[in-house]
Amino acid sequence: MKLSIPKPLKLEHEELHAELITATRASGRIGVAATAVAKVLHEHFLKEEEFALPPLGLLTALARDQLDEDAKSVLSMTDRLKSELSEMLEEHKVVVAALKNLIAAAEVEKKPEHARFAEKLVLHAQTEEEVLYPAAILVGEYLKLKFKN
Repeated sequence: MKLSIPKPLKLEHEELHAELITATRASGRIGVAATAVAKVLHEHFLKEEEFALPPLGLLTALARDQLDEDAKSVLSMTDRLKSELSEMLEEHKVVVAALKNLIAAAEVEKKPEHARFAEKLVLHAQTEEEVLYPAAILVGEYLKLKFKN
């Protein structure tokens, strides 16, 4: 069973990253604010793609009761997410604060497309906190119960 981040989530991350790069290339306050977002977001995105999002790739198989013993390989990821969850949430606070600065800069410079991007990224962080991270942790907890010997 090959473990991978669900395609919609992977594509969303790629789209957000591309929009952020565009914003960093803007002149003035927007570019400065977007660069600050990129600085705090880069390592966080890498961690998400390393251990927070791949367990979600098992959800379809889990719902269909089509898991095999290989699924247990995800436990190191879900255990890491569970142990680092408070740190991940703190990183979100830093990212959201930087995004609020970007929104303010976009409003001052009358560039609503950059404000909309930043608002979309704030909502993405909220989705991770309220849905994706808990779901990934639950995948691990379910597997522990299912494969308990």
